Amino acid sequence: MASAGKLRIGLTAGLGSGGPGHAEAFEKIKLADQMGYDSLWFGETWGYDLVTAMADVVRETERINVASGIMNVFSRSPGVIASTFATLDERSGGRMIIGLGSSGANVIEHWHGVPFAKPMHRLREYVEIINLVLSGERLIYHGEIFNLERGFRLQFTPVRSHIPIYIAAITPGSIRQTGEVADGLIPIYWPKDRYGALRRRLDAGAAKVGRSGRDITVAPYVTTGYVLDESQRRQAIQQAKGPISYYVGRMGVFYKEMLAREGFPEEVKAIDAAWAEGQAAAVAAVPDYMIEKTAIVGTPKEIHQTLIEWQALGVDLPVLSMPPGNPDQAGRVLDTVMNG
Repeated sequence: MASAGKLRIGLTAGLGSGGPGHAEAFEKIKLADQMGYDSLWFGETWGYDLVTAMADVVRETERINVASGIMNVFSRSPGVIASTFATLDERSGGRMIIGLGSSGANVIEHWHGVPFAKPMHRLREYVEIINLVLSGERLIYHGEIFNLERGFRLQFTPVRSHIPIYIAAITPGSIRQTGEVADGLIPIYWPKDRYGALRRRLDAGAAKVGRSGRDITVAPYVTTGYVLDESQRRQAIQQAKGPISYYVGRMGVFYKEMLAREGFPEEVKAIDAAWAEGQAAAVAAVPDYMIEKTAIVGTPKEIHQTLIEWQALGVDLPVLSMPPGNPDQAGRVLDTVMNG
């Protein structure tokens, strides 16, 4: 858990296609590296491959950690994930974070063509196998999903015998399991006044294996609206409603159940029902106070102060959106968000 002092801040960073936008994205990433941001996080759905993106960034940075956020545990084997991150950890000088999650049935079954079965248990076995491979021990493992008996060993010595593993988890059971097996937790759209409850679930899981929940980093993905002119504030709030409305109405049941469980049952019903009239209606159904509790919208100075407040609530490593604009504009925002 974070201590008072310098903020630890992560950033989501898409590289996109080639051309000027690609070059500008790298320039902003380099600025974040120089300014002391903690980490860069790369997602993956059915678009660009995140391993390629992470490898590109490792070559262009010096200090910042590089993380998958998230890599699903159905489309790559645990052995492949272990060797991929061991390789990148060597190339980066020990700067990788393994962010894992289950994804959802739609993506797993209809993009990867793999049955979406036992996602929580699968996550546990992936963590155990990856840790075993990186430790340098022979890979002999007997689980419910994997039975690995030939004793293979990674053919090179990793830079680190353990690379931190963070898990995307939002259900009570998956949060407790994360407390048992992982180094960090990646929630999304988690209400700020519910981090105490989240910590208690982490503690309960950690206590089962003699660990402390305080040793587990809470690293939420946070929708971020940067207000650079007061006339932009209303628009920034409205834009922040888009992602959460989509997750409620178009990303399966997990997110709507989480938000209903953590304090927004009627709001979730209204957003879900509004999708019958289209995306604009669903966005309009998201109340402002829901954004105030689950996202961060404000001027760079306001965002800095909000991050200090969220740190006190139990957030160790907020993962914000990369600021918009060219590198000069984004650099000024990054400096103020970090330093106030």
